[in-house]
Amino acid sequence: MFYDIILWNLKQLCWHKPHIFLKGDEGVFFADEYMSEETKEVEEKVEKTEVVENKKEVKKNKKKPAEKKSFAREALEWIICILVAFVLAIIIKYLIFTPTLVKMSSMYPTIQSEERVFVNRTVRTFNLDLNRGDIVTFEAPNYNETVVRNINNGSVKAEYTERKGFEWITYNLLEIGKTSYIKRVIGLPGDHILIEKGKVYVNDEELDESAYLPDGTSTGFRVESLRDFIVPEGYYFCMGDNRSGSQDCRSFGCIPKDKIEGRVLIRIWPLTRFGEIKKSTITREQVDKYNEERVPVSL
Repeated sequence: MFYDIILWNLKQLCWHKPHIFLKGDEGVFFADEYMSEETKEVEEKVEKTEVVENKKEVKKNKKKPAEKKSFAREALEWIICILVAFVLAIIIKYLIFTPTLVKMSSMYPTIQSEERVFVNRTVRTFNLDLNRGDIVTFEAPNYNETVVRNINNGSVKAEYTERKGFEWITYNLLEIGKTSYIKRVIGLPGDHILIEKGKVYVNDEELDESAYLPDGTSTGFRVESLRDFIVPEGYYFCMGDNRSGSQDCRSFGCIPKDKIEGRVLIRIWPLTRFGEIKKSTITREQVDKYNEERVPVSL
């Protein structure tokens, strides 16, 4: 019996409130029956405190309801999101790529008016060199009486208005009021260009343009100074595929490299012509008829 009481007491020690049995002359009894009143009150207070603390802990662990956002705060968050998206779109468009709508027909029949092309602008971002035959877009140069006079006096370089500060941001970055041309690279920096008898010669060799021009296409010159010349270093000589209906470097001079906006990669619209830009099946006679039905010269 004595050993049973000891074993029972050891088991009770594992509980939060142990009940320890003692053995006396009057038999086995609970030790807490002989606690003083003050000791019992203290124990009850401790138990109550533990219960309150447990309830507080449970409340803390409960998921707090989401605070209702004020209208002003929510509106501010939307404004910030829109501004961030706008800035990212501008950066991507200026530095990486952009879809472009072709509005004129200087590249007809290779690229037709109202078609959309995908332009790779990393050419400008990383100052990459261009290849002969590349289709590019570039900022439209000045074309006025002063430019014409300078070209007639022997200049072969296109002229641009210098823009700084906020004007540069709105014109070049946001492209507000900006005009761009789409042409094909014909002459590279340092090339000797000669336009004679409807043919283009580069470095004294006839340029083979059968890969993109309709058979029988004739190329004429516009200004004597841009008929037989050397392309300046850092400049490119570009022409439209619609040779009889394109205003290009034959009129306003060679384009500086820093004004080249990007290289055309693929056509994205219309979907029936989606993909790589290849030579058109349209004949020279059809091109001539097309030019007769529209404005004489296209940008």
